[in-house]
Amino acid sequence: MACPHHTFPNENLIYHGYLGCSPVYPTVAISLRTLAIFRQACHACPRFSIHTQCKMLCHLHNMPYRPYLFQQLTQAFDVYLEIIHCVDQKIRVALNRSAREWRLRNECPACFYHVEDEPTLTFDWFVSIDGNNSLKRWDTRVYGTIPRADHRTARSTYWLSNEEVDNFKYEVKARQTQGPHTDTGAEIYDDDWSAEAADVSKEFNCVDRWRNARADVWKKTFDVFEESGIFIATCRHRFVLLACDMIKSSELAKYPLAMINCLAAAYGLNGTCAYDIGCAFAKTVSTSSIGPRIRALSLRFMVSTFHGHAHNRLCQLGWHPMYIEGTGNTEGEGCEHVFSAFNELARSTHHATQFHRHQAIEQHIAFWNQDKYEALTRFIWNHYREVMESVCRLSSELSFLKAALNITDDDFPRFIAEERLYLSSLKELLAQDVQKVHYVQV
Repeated sequence: MACPHHTFPNENLIYHGYLGCSPVYPTVAISLRTLAIFRQACHACPRFSIHTQCKMLCHLHNMPYRPYLFQQLTQAFDVYLEIIHCVDQKIRVALNRSAREWRLRNECPACFYHVEDEPTLTFDWFVSIDGNNSLKRWDTRVYGTIPRADHRTARSTYWLSNEEVDNFKYEVKARQTQGPHTDTGAEIYDDDWSAEAADVSKEFNCVDRWRNARADVWKKTFDVFEESGIFIATCRHRFVLLACDMIKSSELAKYPLAMINCLAAAYGLNGTCAYDIGCAFAKTVSTSSIGPRIRALSLRFMVSTFHGHAHNRLCQLGWHPMYIEGTGNTEGEGCEHVFSAFNELARSTHHATQFHRHQAIEQHIAFWNQDKYEALTRFIWNHYREVMESVCRLSSELSFLKAALNITDDDFPRFIAEERLYLSSLKELLAQDVQKVHYVQV
């Protein structure tokens, strides 16, 4: 029954726990409980799409599926999420927590909170950055469909806008590419990461092994996608800090540059950043417009552990976390853990509108960070226990090794320095090493 102060049907519907599928004269309404259940279903199973939910509801009500029902459910769910966002935003504004900087400084308590008499660490903050192509979105013009107009923008503070990213699109030495250009203008020039290590001989240059470190020779492949993936930043406890779209390209340098610019402004001095090609990217940053500020903040770059073992030995001695004091047991591969979960979301976003793709990713990031927060104590305890067990085991093995070889702790840094000096003096690989590699390849 309608209340006297209700002017519109939707007011009366939501008073009774339902949300109309049109703004003025709704003929179909969805219960708030159904929408809440679907939202949590996406939390537990990211591949569960709203299209599947609509078909399930049709089966429950013994009625045939019709495409217009999917549109109505989508509109109701959009309004439901907008209501949740508005309520949450009002609370954040009242608590003075609506700014991106506040969220970045408080996203992970273990990383960014400081207590009295806390011991000084080598690095005050540690982040990982990387890109992934699974969350790509088709450009509908490729197969002759008129793009659906949807001018709504992302709600959360996780996203870096295209304008923030494009501020750095001309920062890197670039070369003119062949083929059609895009509307963004950012792909007229492709980042030639190989040029960043031009002073290193070809035999010792590890940069050109990586797709995201080479010029974008697969540009035509990315032209069929409007967004070819996302680029993210995570802390050492795998909380997602920032994200941005990769537009019709692979990992151009503008994406990590925009990310580092925002992270450095939020976290300040004495940080470190792990990236698959941190060795080349460090030089890119130093020659960019943010280079002086990054040097003043003493930001240290390194290569993530798993990818670092594919770099040559000379690169590893300078950039691998194993040889950098203060990295501890952190491997710098937090982004890979996030992407393994994001792959489940890809199926339902390939043909979505830009807004609905952003909305799905935002929801997934929020759920992911919520899960990480709830499991943070157990995560820290398990890692602490693993470290202590490793230290105890390695301590006994190291004591045996030092006694057998008659060496001390001071010898290990000296060995690394001597190895670095030896490799730096080589102009080309040893003939016997080349022969061994050739033998394995044959």
